[in-house]
Amino acid sequence: MASPGEVGNTCAWAPLASLEMTQEPRQARQRRRLTATVTDLEVGRQRALLVGVVTKRDTVSAGEASLLELARLTDTAGSDPVHEVLVRRDAPTAALYVGTGKAGEIAADVAAMDIDVVVFDNELSPAQQRNLNERFHVDVVDRTALILDIFAQHATSKEGMLQVELAQHRYRLPRLRGKGTQLSRLGGGIGTRGPGETQLETDRRRILDRVRKIEGELKDLAGSRQTRSKARRRQGLPLVAIVGYTNAGKSTLFNQLTAADVLVEDQLFATLDSTIRKLELPGGVAALASDTVGFVRRLPHQLVESFRATLEEVKDADLLIHVVDAAEEDPDSQAEAVRAVLGEIGAGDLPELMVFNKADIAAPAALTRQAQLRPDSVALSAATGEGVENLLEAILVELSKGSVEVEMLIPYSDGGVVDRVYRLGEVTKRSDEAAGTRIVARIPAAEVPRFQGFMEI
Repeated sequence: MASPGEVGNTCAWAPLASLEMTQEPRQARQRRRLTATVTDLEVGRQRALLVGVVTKRDTVSAGEASLLELARLTDTAGSDPVHEVLVRRDAPTAALYVGTGKAGEIAADVAAMDIDVVVFDNELSPAQQRNLNERFHVDVVDRTALILDIFAQHATSKEGMLQVELAQHRYRLPRLRGKGTQLSRLGGGIGTRGPGETQLETDRRRILDRVRKIEGELKDLAGSRQTRSKARRRQGLPLVAIVGYTNAGKSTLFNQLTAADVLVEDQLFATLDSTIRKLELPGGVAALASDTVGFVRRLPHQLVESFRATLEEVKDADLLIHVVDAAEEDPDSQAEAVRAVLGEIGAGDLPELMVFNKADIAAPAALTRQAQLRPDSVALSAATGEGVENLLEAILVELSKGSVEVEMLIPYSDGGVVDRVYRLGEVTKRSDEAAGTRIVARIPAAEVPRFQGFMEI
């Protein structure tokens, strides 16, 4: 029975309910730990029980949607969600988060269903996590640890792996547990003899040393990225950053627009490392397109901080292409989650073009509603290519809003300037005269000074 002030709602995870009687005992299975520090890829999937808590500020429908997303995250991390529990409380408890009564019910479910790991949709304090671990006798992880685990599996570049490791250490540091008065290092000279360091102090010091080293390496990599960014800026090409909720189809769209071969998988956070490619717009106008890491509701603060240097590339964009999964039941909440992260990194005020992807499988009524709410948006299917041409036209229009019309007379000896004008802007009129090539074009306002010597006053 639930304790006073607590209402529980428990149900089996339907797609996997039929597997309940066919699973081998836990001790006979190969197990893979689901923690924030996983580095191995052992074969075998854990059986996971998901727990969500809805407080007075939330609605049950929002809690159910969040649990559904947690199930997808758990599956991506390599575990099977076989049961879920949704708890409604006025406020979480300090010791067990869900209260003593509900914790007892969950412990009974864990034993009866042979559960390997309990995943909380909420962030747990170190004390709560420790208490629940002792109560359930299985691993207990929260949403933050789960997402960190997924990032650890998917990071491939040196910078990405360092960023994930930094986030993991920041998560682990307050969760270190001491071992009483166990000693790990004794003094070796006059004035150093004594009790020495406890294992806890040693572990904390080692983690802090590693954090400082990683921060230094990331600072060096950030400097190299800034140098590359300046080199791209010298080309004068506008930058278009593709952002959106994870698994909304950003990488598929990026491949459609740039003929790139970025990894595309039907799972959350398949892409972590940003990629930049040249983008050809109508009329021969060139731009640069950047694919970025996907966002999610309540993206862990440790990850935002660790990936800040990478995400700050978004701040340099002239236009954000905000990709939304039109086939989702609640695309508006996903869009708000993306805007929240953009605001956190200082990119919330950049020009934005909404793109509703997966139009080939989305409900027509949903597409009609979004078109009415956002008449400047574009509906398309990145998988089939339908609507991509409309997006290219819309990108050109949006970029032109920050441009000015100029008229230039360029001597034939400066033919490279003509090519630069075509790359940077949209040429609306051209004629060949005795003194050179006369061009009327729209170019970015920031590039006007570069052509000042060819303009007629």
